Amino acid sequence: MSKADSNQAIGRDEGINKLRELIKGINIAMLTTYDGNMIHSRPMATQDVEFDGDLWFFTGKDSAKVDEIKRNPDVNVTYSSKSRIGEDSYVSVSGRASVVYDKEIIDKNWSEYLRAYFPQGKEDPNLTCIKVEAHRAEYWDYPSGSIARMIHFVKGVVTGEPAKPGDGGENKKIAM
Repeated sequence: MSKADSNQAIGRDEGINKLRELIKGINIAMLTTYDGNMIHSRPMATQDVEFDGDLWFFTGKDSAKVDEIKRNPDVNVTYSSKSRIGEDSYVSVSGRASVVYDKEIIDKNWSEYLRAYFPQGKEDPNLTCIKVEAHRAEYWDYPSGSIARMIHFVKGVVTGEPAKPGDGGENKKIAM
């Protein structure tokens, strides 16, 4: 892939398919909210709903993130994956969050592990969902891992041309 086309935007459908592929199997994401004074990131378990442009998380109705989302629904969700065979992927999704109770999502994604947070199970009155409607995203996918990136960095040192994000991999922006 040439440098010229490594950071071009791709279409929504192609982007959703690529994001679905990249985030599948990454259980924990960092959800970033804004409390009016500062941004705040925290790890959240992404619910296993096939990505169609929306991300889902479970949370307590009484959590600070719920208050933050109600005051300012603009959020960012990031994923990072480093596989054992040297493939690295990074995904940043910006969107609008809402706090919704969705029984179907809860029923489909409930596990007994969640009882530690919601002692009354799926019927816990504090249990609710955060839905993030993705508006735009960007990803960096390095299928050849650190070896390919190292070659690009060395090439930059030898040629005097600076390495750029996406060198040795794929970097795309997606308008959702």
